[in-house]
Amino acid sequence: MSYVDGFLVPVPSGRKDEYLAAAAKAAAVFRECGATRVVECWGDDVPVGKTTDFLRSVKAEEGETVVFSWIEWPSKEARDAGNEKVMQDPRMNFGDLMPFDGKRMVYGGFAVLLDRS
Repeated sequence: MSYVDGFLVPVPSGRKDEYLAAAAKAAAVFRECGATRVVECWGDDVPVGKTTDFLRSVKAEEGETVVFSWIEWPSKEARDAGNEKVMQDPRMNFGDLMPFDGKRMVYGGFAVLLDRS
């Protein structure tokens, strides 16, 4: 059964191109390390909720856009092995060029419950 890593990230809206470049670079590494699909989605219609919402989940500030992304893996075992390789890859060291505040990123791993592709 496939496995999915999901992410929410607040990105300064003016740094969209920088984010896309970094995401494309990372996606290549994830694919080389076994991911079957990498998807990045720029927030376009992200409403403020009554109790909680995407914006509050990452403490989005004025002028930031929430990015919703996921990485698909063949299995949790493939994900664990792939992530180990990803963390060792020097291309993943973005240093000061990281176009978002990683401390406010929300992420987790998910077992697929239903897929109606």
